[in-house]
Amino acid sequence: MEHHPTPRQIPVVVLAGFLGSGKTTLLNHLLHRSGGSRIGAIVNDFGAIEIDAMAVAGALGDSTVSLGNGCLCCAVDASELDVYLERLAGPGTGVDVVVIEASGLAEPGELVRMLLASEHPGIVYGGLVEVVDAAEFDDTRAKHPEIDRHLALADLVVVNKLDRAAEGGERVLGLVRSLSDRGAAVVPATYGRVDPEFLFDCRPSTERVGQLSFDDLHDHHDGDADGGEHEGHLHTAYDTLSFATALPLDPRRLMAFLDSRPEGLYRIKGYVDFGPYDPGNRYAVHAVGRFLRFYPEARGRGEERLTQLVLIGSGIDATALRKELEACTNDAPHADEHGMWGVLRYVQGLADGPDGDGYEA
Repeated sequence: MEHHPTPRQIPVVVLAGFLGSGKTTLLNHLLHRSGGSRIGAIVNDFGAIEIDAMAVAGALGDSTVSLGNGCLCCAVDASELDVYLERLAGPGTGVDVVVIEASGLAEPGELVRMLLASEHPGIVYGGLVEVVDAAEFDDTRAKHPEIDRHLALADLVVVNKLDRAAEGGERVLGLVRSLSDRGAAVVPATYGRVDPEFLFDCRPSTERVGQLSFDDLHDHHDGDADGGEHEGHLHTAYDTLSFATALPLDPRRLMAFLDSRPEGLYRIKGYVDFGPYDPGNRYAVHAVGRFLRFYPEARGRGEERLTQLVLIGSGIDATALRKELEACTNDAPHADEHGMWGVLRYVQGLADGPDGDGYEA
């Protein structure tokens, strides 16, 4: 047996980015194109229903840890994170790399701090990857200027959804490169399709000495001194609503709800059961701002029929939104033959071809 003088250390990559930038899509792409490498993941949803964890669990099996109903940067400390890392990176797991998919409202610098403070001998910090939605970048930056700080900390920036950006996204690419003042690589992408080696080997060049230090991180967090422990984190400005029901939803009522959703409701994700309107499928739903898309998924034999949604926004009336969603339920045994037309307009492959990206709602 070959002798290794030092224990093998597994790189831990932080995958961050604002709500709806495409982190889960990117992670799923990596899982299916890992070239034989085994990926472990810690998926941190913001909301009591762990939608993102559901989306990747099928590919990861027992190599995933899901942390719901809170932001990882606030919910655990370095020692607790080590417990989760041990489950994935401990001896005998066979994992080659661990990816922490942060919630869309996490403070990535805090996650990097925790990894740098980790006492787990089997892991090593593998870099911060920031995912940017090219189509929404200007609006996101205007509302949340702290995004500039996140880009400045990143080792690799994936500028995603270039196909939806004006003029092919060249202006956004140039702007992101100018904001990545630590010399991070900036990779253009659509549908989160990047070479897995971009994430698994994103170590700094010889000009960037080692990994981010505590001093580096402190320099970018001077604003915290004037507020509370987590003041200035993205999640402090957002509210979340988790909605679940065993009753099927009426597609016409749901589309009326989605068409009239308030401006502050930025993100919707989850699964919808339309009951008699489509007994064989459930529908994954994904909305960012005014963008909306549905994906039909074949229902497994004996699988419980549920609608599970997480809504994230700023200044939203969660009570009113819950009542509106409850009003979308329908236990009628028969379906209107044209009732699904509104939904099918936003189904990828029906709405805009096999490589489409949905419609603006």
